[in-house]
Amino acid sequence: MSDSNLVWSSEGGPVREPSSGSGRPSRPPKRGKQHRGAPASDSLPIDPGDGFVRLHRGKSARGRKPGTLVVGLQGSEQELDAVLKRCKQRIGAGGTRQERVLVIQGDHRKKLKTLLEADGHQVKLAGG
Repeated sequence: MSDSNLVWSSEGGPVREPSSGSGRPSRPPKRGKQHRGAPASDSLPIDPGDGFVRLHRGKSARGRKPGTLVVGLQGSEQELDAVLKRCKQRIGAGGTRQERVLVIQGDHRKKLKTLLEADGHQVKLAGG
């Protein structure tokens, strides 16, 4: 019986053959919150390249929670990381950088506008 595909035995009870090659019974799919891919409208906004920094209100892939997207900042990757760090510290919120777009957790467009204007950027509020 060492070469047998025995899945379970209760000393004389029924023995079933494995349904898959792994030897484990298949499980039903989990219920609850299911992640559906982000629709095309939630993709990252495109920088038009006109010199303005735009602040979008959007919902990111972080469980569909609101976030502020900062688009149009000029500079290197290190400079964008420094701006992100400064914004997060002054606002008191988390955030990340996705390519050249800064994503700040929560709707902080007004605070970010005054903060970025104080740093010398031309800022526009974009979106709804």
